[in-house]
Amino acid sequence: MNPTRAIRRFSFAIGASCSTRRRVNLICNISDIKLISTTVRAQAADELRDRILTGRLRPGDRLDLDQLTAEFGISRTPIREALLELSFEGLVAITPRSGMAVVGITPQDAVDNFAILAALAGKGAELATARITADELDDLRALAAAIGRSDDVVEANRRFHRAINLAARSPRLLTYVRQAQRVVPGNYFELFPEQERRSRREHAALLDAMEIGDGSEARRVMEAHVLSAGEALGTWLAKTAARDPGEQTRHETAEEATTRQTH
Repeated sequence: MNPTRAIRRFSFAIGASCSTRRRVNLICNISDIKLISTTVRAQAADELRDRILTGRLRPGDRLDLDQLTAEFGISRTPIREALLELSFEGLVAITPRSGMAVVGITPQDAVDNFAILAALAGKGAELATARITADELDDLRALAAAIGRSDDVVEANRRFHRAINLAARSPRLLTYVRQAQRVVPGNYFELFPEQERRSRREHAALLDAMEIGDGSEARRVMEAHVLSAGEALGTWLAKTAARDPGEQTRHETAEEATTRQTH
């Protein structure tokens, strides 16, 4: 199997070699995943990170290298490197005798992660307001308008935010933002479709502040924009964690989960 082909569906089960005394929960049934043109290792790391950040892989879940290798259709080396990367991020624990297991994140961890990203993104918006050119601002408006028309909202949103970060003209800030952005699940807008509509309104307010040169307001809008996204994820993780993990048979959106809980 060509490792760069789109992975259409994942099924992940724990074998007898990974049995433990505690109950293991693995819910990884995903379809139509679009892989970006990165290394095979990065693709595997991104997918596993998303599963952990959205609670599909829960703290304590065991990770079997052979089964992951078969699932992704790639060799053991990139899978091993991906898991090592996630261990450096504190999401996976690797021990000589116990093997590999998910450390995971709590709902508060999710909120804190986005708070860090908000501080960086807010500073980027403030710097960009002072340093952006008129042509770049026009391009930003075009990028913002394109989000609503795009077939790939995640990618369109990424281009918009990247343009702001580049306009800040701060290589160091850009490096930190790239690292912090890993806390945003790749399927965020699938989980929270209402956030897409909210984002468009906040993007418009951000651009208005940048156009009049109000860096403080641009920073405030951007920070609130990112913080609200983190709060939505934290609330959703808390609700899903309160349920019996064995009852979750498929990946729900936040709206579906809320509807089910109110009936």
